[in-house]
Amino acid sequence: GGQFENLQAASQRLSLVIPIVFAAIFGDLFVALRGFRPAIAVYSAIPLGLAGGVFALALAGLPFSVSAAVGFIAVAGISVQNGVIMVEQITEVLRRERSVRAAAVEGAVARLRPILMTALMAGLGLLPAALSHGIGSETQRPFALVIVGGIVSATFFTLLLLPLAYPYFHD
Repeated sequence: GGQFENLQAASQRLSLVIPIVFAAIFGDLFVALRGFRPAIAVYSAIPLGLAGGVFALALAGLPFSVSAAVGFIAVAGISVQNGVIMVEQITEVLRRERSVRAAAVEGAVARLRPILMTALMAGLGLLPAALSHGIGSETQRPFALVIVGGIVSATFFTLLLLPLAYPYFHD
């Protein structure tokens, strides 16, 4: 009974905190990228990262929990970080290039290694926790699975889809 009550209280807090966090992320993106369209381009990585986390939970047969919800917040942050790195590089290349498409390709190539290294460090670092079945794994496993699954899909979006979509979001 006590665990159920704690879950209900945590769910109520998260239902308030999560929308505030996502609104704050968009506000930060709007200010950092100096526009609505680039902010939307980066922000669109969040649903794909979250989808990867949901897929990882479903694949493992684990239910949604408070630790998984915290993992989803972390995935959103990592997705945004990688998107900002990519968009800032494309913007920097665009100052020298005339073509938005050429700038998107060159920016993607230039940021391939940093984005992959970020994803690999987080993913490989959490892989033991994601695969664990020992004592305490009931809380750490959903958290780690969400992050590992979310990072895979968010990295795919950042490296492949964001450079392809950027010309449509460019002013």
